[in-house]
Amino acid sequence: MSRWVQFFIATTLGITCGLIYGWKLAPVEYKDTTPDTLRADYRADYVLMVAEAYQSGQDVDLAAQRLAMLGSDPPVGIALQTLAYIQQAGFSEIDLARLRDLALALQTWQPVSGGGLP
Repeated sequence: MSRWVQFFIATTLGITCGLIYGWKLAPVEYKDTTPDTLRADYRADYVLMVAEAYQSGQDVDLAAQRLAMLGSDPPVGIALQTLAYIQQAGFSEIDLARLRDLALALQTWQPVSGGGLP
């Protein structure tokens, strides 16, 4: 056999074995990931849960802290992005109202400073 044929057979065999191992024998399992890795629909559900918790406790700082786990965007930006998503996805009016209330509260919210050195 020529060297090229041996090369292609070895390459094909290596790729095939790698795919079988990676997809069937030892696939990647995600555990204990952060909320910023969520798919868009689950991300919207998470933000809606934060809005529901805000509605019952009226704690804007806690809501902002929970939304900050979704990435580096400001909490009001995350709430407004989610509001646009759930309007397109056809969520209920109750969910829209809860999220609007949270977004409105976050627009006027000022983060508490960490209290620097004296």
